[in-house]
Amino acid sequence: MLLLRAARGRAGSGSGPGPGPRLGPGRCPPPPLAALSQVLRLERSRRAAVVFPLQRLARCLLPGAEAAALSLFQPGLPALRSAERLFAAGPGHAVTYLSSAVRTEHAPPPALPEVCFVGRSNVGKSSLIRALFSLSPEVEVRVSKTPGHTKKMNFFKVGKYFTLVDMPGYGYRAPQDFVEMVEAYLQERQNLKRTFLLVDGVVGLQKTDHIAVEMLEEFGIPYVMVLTKIDRASKGLLLKNVLGIQEFVKEKTQGCFPQLFLVSSVEFSGIHLLRCFIAHVTGNLPAVEDS
Repeated sequence: MLLLRAARGRAGSGSGPGPGPRLGPGRCPPPPLAALSQVLRLERSRRAAVVFPLQRLARCLLPGAEAAALSLFQPGLPALRSAERLFAAGPGHAVTYLSSAVRTEHAPPPALPEVCFVGRSNVGKSSLIRALFSLSPEVEVRVSKTPGHTKKMNFFKVGKYFTLVDMPGYGYRAPQDFVEMVEAYLQERQNLKRTFLLVDGVVGLQKTDHIAVEMLEEFGIPYVMVLTKIDRASKGLLLKNVLGIQEFVKEKTQGCFPQLFLVSSVEFSGIHLLRCFIAHVTGNLPAVEDS
């Protein structure tokens, strides 16, 4: 794998958005490991753990041919760099909060490919979106300590390439009209390319997550599961939850992408891979091959 063989070298060149923003007065620099250039300075095993966190559990997971489900999407360094440029605002490439809506008819026009993030209240959804956009510090993603704070669909526009939607959380203290809002969005939004269902890495799949899966399956919506807060789970607990979700996906789902994505918004584990997958499903990368 090219990434694991990479030297500390400089960021790659190529077409597409430019190299990231220059910080203006009062702007904080991106956090450590937010950029691939920082990750590539790590020693090899640590580098691999940050970019491909699921791989460190690979030996303990599905045996034989089933292990292929762990690496269906395993891009090389050029694809990861291309995706990073999409998430970094620069001259001629704005990454911005676009608008909020409580109903689909109030949403922005469906002009670009779109992905949406759904999950239980307090699953770390807003924190994850903030990590994804960490190279564009002018993007304001509010992170609340109060579960269920997000009561609207929040739309973020990534240049001329795609839109990312932060959906209200479900479960504890969720808005009463959550089901009506989300069902209408999933059924009517023709430009929706993939739904990202976030699951807490500490507690695993919950009853409310099963309800969300049933809704996605019923509507025939392609989706992928993302295990959040992996920095808070012990290796044993994380392994248990990963195994449980993998078995659930294999036995109970039709529209779920077989590969589970593990992320930590604190340590930036899995963030670079998730950026690349988003770029891929929105049609902003060519067919990804292991370089």
